[in-house]
Amino acid sequence: MSEQEKRDNTATPKESVSSDKKAKAPKKKEKKPNRVLRWLKDLKGELKKVTWPSLKDTVKNVGVVIVCVILVGIFIWAFDYLARAVIQALFALFEFLG
Repeated sequence: MSEQEKRDNTATPKESVSSDKKAKAPKKKEKKPNRVLRWLKDLKGELKKVTWPSLKDTVKNVGVVIVCVILVGIFIWAFDYLARAVIQALFALFEFLG
């Protein structure tokens, strides 16, 4: 084989590869589903799996929350009243001594 043939043989595959790349049509981009629509579909599926409480359970739980709020409010009021009484007694004591 002559030098020219070697150059032609080595150049041909490179050219054919590059020409193949140019000859191929670009792939069409696959449509991605809209993220919001996909999220809404997933949300709907998850909400179907939820075990929703009955009206009786909801009323019972609301009652428990209201009772707990009232008890905590009473506790805070009692602590505040006691702390105020102690501080007023201390001020009265220091006023008496001073």
